[in-house]
Amino acid sequence: MGIVNTEIRQKTIKEKISLTGVGLHTGKDVTLTFKPATPNSGLAFKRIDLEGEPVIEADANYVTSTQRGTCLEKNGVAIQTSEHVLAALVGLDIDNAIIELNASEPPIMDGSSKFFVEALEKVGIVELDAYREEFVVTNIVSYTDEETGSEILVMPAKEYQITTMVDFGTKVLGTQNATLNKICDFKKDIANSRTFSFLHEIETLLEHGLIKGGDLNNAIVYVDKALSSETMERLKVAFKKDSIAVKPNGILDNLTLHHPNEAARHKLLDVLGDLALIGTRIRGKIIANKPGHFVNTQFAKKLSKIIKNERRNNVPNIDLNQTPLMDINQIMAMLPHRQPFLLIDKVYELTDNYVTAIKNVTMNESFFAGHFPGAPVMPGVLIVEAMAQTGGILVLNTVPDPENYLTFFMKMDNVKFKQKVMPGDTLIFKCSLITPIRRGICHMQGYAYANGKLCAEAELMAQISKVK
Repeated sequence: MGIVNTEIRQKTIKEKISLTGVGLHTGKDVTLTFKPATPNSGLAFKRIDLEGEPVIEADANYVTSTQRGTCLEKNGVAIQTSEHVLAALVGLDIDNAIIELNASEPPIMDGSSKFFVEALEKVGIVELDAYREEFVVTNIVSYTDEETGSEILVMPAKEYQITTMVDFGTKVLGTQNATLNKICDFKKDIANSRTFSFLHEIETLLEHGLIKGGDLNNAIVYVDKALSSETMERLKVAFKKDSIAVKPNGILDNLTLHHPNEAARHKLLDVLGDLALIGTRIRGKIIANKPGHFVNTQFAKKLSKIIKNERRNNVPNIDLNQTPLMDINQIMAMLPHRQPFLLIDKVYELTDNYVTAIKNVTMNESFFAGHFPGAPVMPGVLIVEAMAQTGGILVLNTVPDPENYLTFFMKMDNVKFKQKVMPGDTLIFKCSLITPIRRGICHMQGYAYANGKLCAEAELMAQISKVK
């Protein structure tokens, strides 16, 4: 498995667009506004009805409840039933967007992703000046919920694919499956598949005062038990209908299925939305047997942890015998640093988004004289400095006259040291942009590797300033 930088550009929407509706469980009127976002910012919700307009990123680690949808919470601020909105964004191949809400729950609309897809397509989708990362699956990763028997796994494939299989042990629904072989088919095959529930679940929700925004236009109700007159009257009130009946196919009336296997297709929609919380595109095939929000999000957490570790341990594959992109003389023509403070020797890769460089650590380094006599170890602060110099190459490459600029640290975050660096080691540095370079400010994630292992990491922010 591994993280790869693709040649596919990241995408967002051209301009903002709003939809209004009712929250399924809260019954509250809500306005949702999609807004464009910058490269590498991902998908995030913003509660504009709260002080400070807090942001909750679409991150599996923020999942707090999956009882009636996937709910996220960060610093006490919650988003309910996030999956249909996220599925629409991923299904349209959108990497970055802000989802503004003036309530805790997106509008249920018709219980599918259809209206979100239509709104996003109406304003249009644009490419950004940044490339997409993908997690390439080479081994099977799985998660099983022993209590329910639900299982979800990912296996190698040439592109992102999903298959769902559902079996609720009821005659009215039976066994169904659905497959999405290409993300571009989401709009046509999956987006209009509506949420569904069984009659016994509807009764429980009504008894607890939930599903306040529900009606027969946004939820398929499978009748899995005899419909008593008492239940019939309660449903009439809840759904604001003068009469309610059961169709021959076992669903309540006033609604026609869009697909014979609409339940399985909606489960696929949910899987796509829940796995958006991984935060990284997947190149692999998802197979979900009896999926649900709990198993989906547990799998998302597991896979995001694997990806995080993979990113940290993803040592750049550099052939040290090849001719470098920049040798020491070319580096000195760009960086103002000089011996003994020039801490990188060669640059091997340089793109708009990332740079890789090396330093050969020898016993002749001046800092070994005092750090430490008899037990030479490279100071961690100098490893971070070398990492920053590597990033300096990235940012100075954006100006035509780099020799006229100096690079200054603005801040360092999440600095961690994992392994000692000693004489004889070859340090490999990789710095990747977290956000696009603007006004000479570079925000990047840096990693340093030695002996095939991660030895240091840090988020760095630096600014270039022209020499007067």
